[in-house]
Amino acid sequence: MKIAIPVANGKLSVHFGHCAHFALIDIDAADKKILQRQDIEAPPHAPGLLPPWLAERGVTVIIAGGMGQRAQGMFSEHGIEVLVGAPPESPEHLVAGFLAGTLQTGANVCDH
Repeated sequence: MKIAIPVANGKLSVHFGHCAHFALIDIDAADKKILQRQDIEAPPHAPGLLPPWLAERGVTVIIAGGMGQRAQGMFSEHGIEVLVGAPPESPEHLVAGFLAGTLQTGANVCDH
């Protein structure tokens, strides 16, 4: 399983589609542990680009602060689960919470 998290200043970026970097975190779901983290530069913003771009990199889950409904649907079409309303914490903290089943999400901070 691979989780993508938009990152700014070492923490989750609330501007998913406009973030400069993504943390891609490979996890062992059975052992519930992080295997590795790779930070990659995001491509230039263009509508509809991120779902296939992240799917090509093996992403199966996205942890985001907010994301519009249309974008969530496009990720779903590429087999990627989207969790919205995550707090601005470090990617490792968010993934640890996800793996433990304790990740607390709030309101979707995106209104489009």
